[in-house]
Amino acid sequence: MDVRNRRNGNVKAARIVATCEDKDDLEENTMTTTLSPSTPLTALDRCDRCGAQAYVRVTLTAGGDLLFCGHHFREHEARIRPLAASIQDQTAELSAPAVPVTDDL
Repeated sequence: MDVRNRRNGNVKAARIVATCEDKDDLEENTMTTTLSPSTPLTALDRCDRCGAQAYVRVTLTAGGDLLFCGHHFREHEARIRPLAASIQDQTAELSAPAVPVTDDL
């Protein structure tokens, strides 16, 4: 299942999306957890599907994490929820008002 994502060549992203679609292969693809679910997502966290900034972390019951931008989480949410142990959704930050910058020198 070493299929490359055509957009950015990211093997991990293509492999994880294929796993979500094929439950029988879920145990064959071992994933490791790199971050704790309580860690807030930052601008350095990227969507496993497209490489955009991630706003959703899905921790799978089989182990491992998936990171999604808001668009791809909504697109795959129905298939991902049954496989998820927890979902950390920070998409509310997308519509939060910007903090004004003051120029106090």
